[in-house]
Amino acid sequence: QVHLVESGGGQVQAGGSLRLSCAASGRTSNYNFMAWFRQTPGNEREFVAAIGRNGERKNVDSLVKGRFTISRGADRNSIDLQMTNLKPEDTATYICAYRPLPPLDVTGPYDDWGQGIQVSVSS
Repeated sequence: QVHLVESGGGQVQAGGSLRLSCAASGRTSNYNFMAWFRQTPGNEREFVAAIGRNGERKNVDSLVKGRFTISRGADRNSIDLQMTNLKPEDTATYICAYRPLPPLDVTGPYDDWGQGIQVSVSS
């Protein structure tokens, strides 16, 4: 079991920036793959970005490409999501995801999920 804890969410005006972090603990793997998803009420969870343990296979969804950047922490068991030029439509609960081995498809499936953290962007 891997425990994921997200941090860094909050409220920001359109055009602003936020940085989210997710730390994995427990039975982590040396080959793990981690990702960010987001979800709004009544909608399905949608893929945002993913990254391999050593920064390989970095992938950012086209909806946020050019504005969001995913990176690995120095300990290799954490990830960050730098979000810039935020728009009201980026408002969502952002959820960290983890799997012990690299996936064929970076959008999933993932084995472990964080509780989620709220990001609110006002116009």
